[in-house]
Amino acid sequence: MKTFNYKFQQLKIEYELSLLGEPEKLLFVDIETTGLSSKTASLYLIGACYYKENVWNGIQWFAENTEDEINVIKAFFEFAASYTTLIHFNGNQFDLPFILGRCERLGLSYTFEKFEGIDIYKRVSLCKHFLQLPNCKQTSIEKFLRLNREDKYSGGELIQVYKDYLINPTEKQEKLLLLHNKDDLKGMLAILPILAYGDIFNKPVRATKVQANYYRDLNGKKQQELIIRLKLTSFVPVPLSYHANDCYVTAEGNYAALRVPVYTEELKYFYTNYKEYYYLPLEDVAMHKSVASFVDKEHRIPATAATCYTRKYSSYLPMWDYVLEPFFKREYKSSLLFFELTDEFKTDREAFSKYASHILDMLGKSH
Repeated sequence: MKTFNYKFQQLKIEYELSLLGEPEKLLFVDIETTGLSSKTASLYLIGACYYKENVWNGIQWFAENTEDEINVIKAFFEFAASYTTLIHFNGNQFDLPFILGRCERLGLSYTFEKFEGIDIYKRVSLCKHFLQLPNCKQTSIEKFLRLNREDKYSGGELIQVYKDYLINPTEKQEKLLLLHNKDDLKGMLAILPILAYGDIFNKPVRATKVQANYYRDLNGKKQQELIIRLKLTSFVPVPLSYHANDCYVTAEGNYAALRVPVYTEELKYFYTNYKEYYYLPLEDVAMHKSVASFVDKEHRIPATAATCYTRKYSSYLPMWDYVLEPFFKREYKSSLLFFELTDEFKTDREAFSKYASHILDMLGKSH
């Protein structure tokens, strides 16, 4: 077995590592194998990256022959023992199960139970729709982030290179095998900023400014919207623009802006204790029995859940969950909720931050 150590001297990560865990307890992992099944293929290379003394370091354990596989696995677990979080790319589906499968075949009792795990692929897959990625492959993410890699081979293409190496090892073959793994690790570090897009929709945001905006729709009708400017927890390297349900978000750097429609119309507030109310058909409103008892019996009927409401004409903002109260609806069975845009709310920055997080959550789940 050969062990290789190196440093990424010029590598700068545009992502806050503390969002993943304690930086010096994070271990990035990537493996190279001779096939897809741990029952029929072997593991010939494990690479890892770690952050120490303000520098990114890499280490690779390489099997010079088939007997070296067990030494590679042992060396990896001994090294990983001082780390708490393993970060990988689609490792939940391939790398980790493959390693455990080979451990079982080789009679090794190692597990990953003590580690926290972060699968970059899984997190990116949740963002694929609004990033408009063709797929979630590492090369596709690198292209989105406008990154370039030196290695031009795939892991599958290098299987034959390793098999040839076992028969007649050369320095050129070894370099190709190591370079691919090294570039995958370096690429994994370089694509960490892709996680910032998921953070937009899942991490707390802070409203820094709120303003009204007027525009004319396609029919020339004057419409109103709110623009909520936000401070993000993560730096967004490539500008993002996405919309759903008439709400829009744009993001770049550490800031984002939400555009949310303002609806000025008459909506209904539904009382929950409808058995205590009468419905007055002529007035189209519900009234508590303590007051409605003075109304002529011919002009009142027992309220139902669908008729137990009062109406109010005002300006409203939409909601897709019970976030702020009181909430209004157009009709009893309507799924879309609204809350009134009051003067008090307009000056409540904390409430706007909460509402912005709700809109971002809706946008993140809309596809």
